Amino acid sequence: MTPHHLVPCTHAKHAQAILDIFNEAIVTSTALYDYVPRPLSSMEGWFAAKDKGNFPVIGVEDAAGTLLAFGSYGTFRAWPAYKYAVEHSVYVHKDHRGHGLGLEVMQALIAAARQRDVHAMVGAIDASNAGSIALHARLGFQHVGTMPQVGFKFGRWLDLALYQLLLDTPMHPVDG
Repeated sequence: MTPHHLVPCTHAKHAQAILDIFNEAIVTSTALYDYVPRPLSSMEGWFAAKDKGNFPVIGVEDAAGTLLAFGSYGTFRAWPAYKYAVEHSVYVHKDHRGHGLGLEVMQALIAAARQRDVHAMVGAIDASNAGSIALHARLGFQHVGTMPQVGFKFGRWLDLALYQLLLDTPMHPVDG
């Protein structure tokens, strides 16, 4: 594996690369329950939501500055009592899978979640995605449920598996 490093992703530098990774996943896999590749303009709103929520977008670049993988998290559910929970995702470019980049990004996301007083990280994973499930299990995520046949893509029903990691933060949670 070529030398690489973690970076905070920005719209200006990474929007097209993130979009390319998203769109490849949309058209070839069940990693995203979406049908149509997204336009570049969709990245403006995506990054704006991350900025507004103070949610990290963490990437891995090679020495030349090429984005190899990225991950982020965002609002789990929109009601105030869910403020200590996030839903995360991680994606690795198709040419760089199997080299531990997803693990690096996930470890950085977990560290960022702790720093931001997140208590619960939730991953919603297609139940047939053995690689992602193994990654989450390796990091201590627990399978907390499967929602059968909630998606339909590529002519078949898809089951959504939920994995959760509880963190020891925040030290002093509050209502409101």
